[in-house]
Amino acid sequence: MYKVFDSHFHIIDPAYPLVVNQGFTPDYYTVEQYRAELAGMGVEAVGGAVVSGSFQGYDQSYFAGALGKLGEGFVGVTQLDPETPDDEILKLDELGIKAIRFNLFRGLSATLEEIEEQGRRVRELCGWKTELYLDASKMDDDFVALVLRMPGVSIDHLGMRKGGADLLKRFVAAGVPVRVTGFGRIDYTREEASKLIAELYAENPQALIFGSDLPSTRASKRFCVDDIELICEAVGADHAQEILYDNGAAWYLEA
Repeated sequence: MYKVFDSHFHIIDPAYPLVVNQGFTPDYYTVEQYRAELAGMGVEAVGGAVVSGSFQGYDQSYFAGALGKLGEGFVGVTQLDPETPDDEILKLDELGIKAIRFNLFRGLSATLEEIEEQGRRVRELCGWKTELYLDASKMDDDFVALVLRMPGVSIDHLGMRKGGADLLKRFVAAGVPVRVTGFGRIDYTREEASKLIAELYAENPQALIFGSDLPSTRASKRFCVDDIELICEAVGADHAQEILYDNGAAWYLEA
């Protein structure tokens, strides 16, 4: 049985609203389905981060039910309307939300100034992190500088595209975590992903954070235990637990 801190998964509860994103609406995926699917693979998430997808827009209503069922060790990562008042953000923090996410890959329009302003605002208000879902191969110098100067920033899904690999090495060397997630959606073969993970781990063993990406919406391949085994092969079984649990728990649960 693998015990993991799953830093990236979605709960899509039929009791709460969804929005169409780029013509896509996902199937429902409950906490019960999530736990059962992992258990069927011999995986137990003993903590993690439930993440708002593009199809959930700015809705915050589903978090109370999801986090309540998931229990201790789980936090939320949300997409936040820039007009949200401070008192509402503080209520979300009390509920267990600990990060804001900018979904640039799926069409969210936000300028660098808006990302920095909103990210710094929630950081100063309640210590939240900032997550970026983007194509790292398309980041210009100004965007790179923003990531390197902002506190508490991390990158989703290995930056998505192969052209961003050298930039990821620069990020992890500077202490910017990269989420080892979404093997079914990234622009890498499994051999290339294994090589990249090994290289990033060599730069900074504390900067790689595992996530299942379940239920793998719009991915060409659904998460499976082979993805965990790929991580084990890339860094060695003796070191894999740093990625699978330690780094994620430290990032989300420690001040």
